[in-house]
Amino acid sequence: MTEEHTPAPIPAQAPEAPPEPMPEALPADPSAAVPPPPFPPSAPAPLPPVKKDRRVLRAVLRWTAATVVFAAVGTSAAYGITQMKRTDVPGLATHSDGRWDYPEIVRPPLPSGSPGPFADRNTSASHYADLRKLVLAAPKGAKTDKALAGKEGWLDTKTFLAEYASAGDRNEIQDTLRDRALRHIAARGWTMPDGTRTRIYLLQFDTGTMAGQVQEEQFSGYDAPPHALRGAPAMHLDESFPDSSDSSRVLHYAYVEPKPYGAEQVRQAVLFAGDVIGVVVQSRKGGAKAVPFQQTVVLEKQLLG
Repeated sequence: MTEEHTPAPIPAQAPEAPPEPMPEALPADPSAAVPPPPFPPSAPAPLPPVKKDRRVLRAVLRWTAATVVFAAVGTSAAYGITQMKRTDVPGLATHSDGRWDYPEIVRPPLPSGSPGPFADRNTSASHYADLRKLVLAAPKGAKTDKALAGKEGWLDTKTFLAEYASAGDRNEIQDTLRDRALRHIAARGWTMPDGTRTRIYLLQFDTGTMAGQVQEEQFSGYDAPPHALRGAPAMHLDESFPDSSDSSRVLHYAYVEPKPYGAEQVRQAVLFAGDVIGVVVQSRKGGAKAVPFQQTVVLEKQLLG
C-alpha cells in the first residue's frame, strides 16, 4: 500500500504592520504652525467698568482749580517783586548810607562855537559857561544860606575870605587874588536838617595858568592846607576819600579836621579845573559825616569837568 503522506501544515504568518504615516512637511515660518492664542499673553482679560463716584470727581476738580489759582497768584507776586525797587519791598529795604537827595546834574549850555574847558584848542583852559550855573544846587530839604547869594549871583571877595581864621592869612590871600587877576566868585550855601552846613565857592581867573599859580600858593598843600579855616585850627589830608573820584579831569585835595576837635568838625576840599578854583567846606556839630561831603565834592567835580 502506498503510504499516504499528509502535507505538513504551513505555519501561520504574522499580519504585516501598517506602514507608518509620513510626517507632514513643516511650513517655512515655524511660528505659522502655532495657532495664536485667543488673547495676547501679556494683556490681562478686560475687566468690567468701574462706576466712578461723582463726589470724588468734584473734589479733584476743586483741588485742581485751587492749585491753578495759587500758582497764578504766586507767579504774579514774584513778577511784582522783581519789578519793585529794593527799598519798596518790606524786609528788603536798604537803610540809607547818608547820601543827600541832590537834583539831577545838568551842565549849562556853552556859547555857540566855544570849546570845552579841556578841549585841545582851548589853550587857556577857560570855562565859557556861566560860572554861576556851575555851582552845585542844594539838595532836597536844605535851607539856603542867603549870605552867599551875592549881588546878582556874584559874591564879594570879603565874604569868601571870612572863611579863614587869621587876619594875616586873609590879607595874604587877598593880595594874591588881586595880583593874579581874579575875575569873580560864584557861591552857594545851605544847612541840612541834621545841622550840616555847606559852603561852595568857585573862583575864576583869566587863564588856567593864573589859577594854577594861585592854587599852589594859597589853597593846597600835600599834608595840610596852607591856611586854617574858622573853627579848624588843624587839618590833615583825608586819606579815606575814595580814589575812584579821580576819574574826572578835575583835581581835588580833601582835608579833614582830626580829633579832638571843638564844637564842630570841619571838612574841606580844594578843586582845580582849568581857570577855576573850587573850595568846598562842610561843618557839623558833633562831627561832619564823610559820605555827604564826598558826594558833594564828586558832584561839583562833575559840573566843572
